[in-house]
Amino acid sequence: MFAALGVKAQKVYSTDRQYQADVKVFVVDNEYQADVVVYRTDKEYRAKDTENKGIWFFTDKAYRADKKIFFVDHEYQADLKVYFTDKEYRAGWKNNSKKHLMY
Repeated sequence: MFAALGVKAQKVYSTDRQYQADVKVFVVDNEYQADVVVYRTDKEYRAKDTENKGIWFFTDKAYRADKKIFFVDHEYQADLKVYFTDKEYRAGWKNNSKKHLMY
């Protein structure tokens, strides 16, 4: 239980304007297709930008976010492909060459 408290996340803001985004994201249907498997946490106090482990907190204010993302409709438009999981331990990078996009 205490090990889970040490896991860190990133604060992410989902913008509705593509030109405002730091990263364009496409959500894939299967984990094997993803660059990163993302666990969405609902606890902002756990959100830190010092680690990049696929644990995201979605904030409702752009200025509070570490990264602004825009969800695209097609895979070819994306900088990053993500798969959302409901298991925190499954979060992590599948394609380390894309890791820099979230730092």
